[in-house]
Amino acid sequence: MSISRKPFINRREELSFLEKEYRRESSSLVILYGRRRVGKTALAGEFMKDKRAAYFLATEENEAQNRFAFQNIIAEQIGNELLMNARVDGWDIIFKVWMETAGNEKKLMVIDEFQYLGKANHAFPSVFQKIWDTMLKEKNVMVILCGSLISMMESQTLAYSSPLYGRRTGQIKLKQIPFCHYHEFFPNKSEKELIAFYAVTGGVPKYIELFYDFEDIYAAIENNVLSKSSFLYDEPNFLLQREVGEVGSYFSVIKTIAAGNRKLSKIATALELKQTGLTKYLKTLINLDILEREVPVTEDNPETSKKGLYKIKDNFMLFWFKFIFPNLSYIESGHGELAMKKIRNNLVDSHIAYVYEDICMEKMWELNACGTWGFHFDKVGRWWNGNNEIDIVAIDRSSNNIIFGECKYWLNEVGIDVLNALERKTGQVEWKRGMRKEYFVLFAVNGFTDELMELARERDDLVLVN
Repeated sequence: MSISRKPFINRREELSFLEKEYRRESSSLVILYGRRRVGKTALAGEFMKDKRAAYFLATEENEAQNRFAFQNIIAEQIGNELLMNARVDGWDIIFKVWMETAGNEKKLMVIDEFQYLGKANHAFPSVFQKIWDTMLKEKNVMVILCGSLISMMESQTLAYSSPLYGRRTGQIKLKQIPFCHYHEFFPNKSEKELIAFYAVTGGVPKYIELFYDFEDIYAAIENNVLSKSSFLYDEPNFLLQREVGEVGSYFSVIKTIAAGNRKLSKIATALELKQTGLTKYLKTLINLDILEREVPVTEDNPETSKKGLYKIKDNFMLFWFKFIFPNLSYIESGHGELAMKKIRNNLVDSHIAYVYEDICMEKMWELNACGTWGFHFDKVGRWWNGNNEIDIVAIDRSSNNIIFGECKYWLNEVGIDVLNALERKTGQVEWKRGMRKEYFVLFAVNGFTDELMELARERDDLVLVN
């Protein structure tokens, strides 16, 4: 199996979990799933490195073809010429031969793109359930079932209706890599450059890999996204085609939100649909980690709050629907330079500045863990009402502490006027008013004025993060 040409980065928590499962005295069945390109195969490959493991990549061929390929892989791994040349009509025979090979070392098997086996034969999860219960469950064995079609993996392995329900000993829904690890991918880039690269690639390892050799974010976009021969040019369409049936309807929902319609009523109006008609699409897109529903962080009951706003949480999807989808006619007609001009003029203000707020939110948890404030908040997010918005509000519900923050991706240094404006807005936040202790934090990509830094040295309630 091929491994990326770059060092394996992050995933320490996931690797630690897999190693713990491997060391179990009993059998282990782990479900590893997540969106395409997020690094599931690379994670499995890293975990398998120092182990004698069987790796099988299922395909969209029929069941017989997959079984034949599986038979050959197992026969080759255990050196069984008889199995290699035998006619085998059942999966159970192959597993039986694999289990009977000598050795006390724990047996490890990774079945990648497991969902294709269930797609080729809807009864396959039941077939594997029987194999697990009768051959593997009580043995010194670990099986990892990987899959990239989230909806199918959940229905085939995790759902209550699945034959495999209750068999797993653990599961990992692999997410994108956080911004804090980007310097490991691009050790020679500045923090500001890293923010721009993260704003487009969004923590997806395969996308990051394509951007490795480019000094400039615009050159990377022009070569890897605007080029019709690049897979990123049509990536959102490909991702959704694998997961949903009505790609056009989902595209319309995402495009509408990317255009700034974030409230349910506004999305419905823009699409000329009833709000109830949107539920299925929104729920599916949230489950696919493309959308998220935000409410003001101070809301007591987020699930029932009427202040919910929908946000595209996948950075690349957000970029593509803001800058590529509206300009497809330029690109298709051979005038990609017009789309590129729009990207150069608007990328910072219309995209990177908003992603910077998410990066600051991530950094808030790092500051929290370091004990920056002498207490630990337990909730952080955005806050808004009908008139104002605050980029960051963090609350410590045990001691009534609250932190207010602003994030400025500006060309200039941030001055005292930004702090004064933030302090004025805090009066509209009702949470524990009159009982709370207030703190302030400012993030700035290009630093702060001398006057503001001097003030921060005098005040113990103000933190500046450059």
